[in-house]
Amino acid sequence: MKEPKKVRSRWLNIRLNEDEENKIKKFYYHSTCNSLGEYARDVLQKDPVNIFYRNQSADEFLTEMIQLKHELNAIGNDFNQVVHKLHTLDHIGDIKAWAIHNESGKNLFMKKVDEILEKANQIYELWLQK
Repeated sequence: MKEPKKVRSRWLNIRLNEDEENKIKKFYYHSTCNSLGEYARDVLQKDPVNIFYRNQSADEFLTEMIQLKHELNAIGNDFNQVVHKLHTLDHIGDIKAWAIHNESGKNLFMKKVDEILEKANQIYELWLQK
């Protein structure tokens, strides 16, 4: 059975200087609390407060990987259209011309795959150092 929600009808006002406020807000922003009030209640009642830390190098890696993913999706869509066009060709000369024309698309795809492998190796090396 669900416990009834307790209404918070009491106020606690405190005065802070700017440095104290900035320090509390910094801790709050790094916590998993949804509001400053929730964070303050947890701290005052000595309840555990979950803090999370961001790994800047992992964030940068993730940003680059997302960009590469979008580029690979675009290349994949182009490739699907090209293969569909290949299936409509019925002369050997047309197929040869198609293969020559689409060699640059294959090279672009391989370049992007190499970039992904390089970025993955870089982040692997960073994690090994820690």
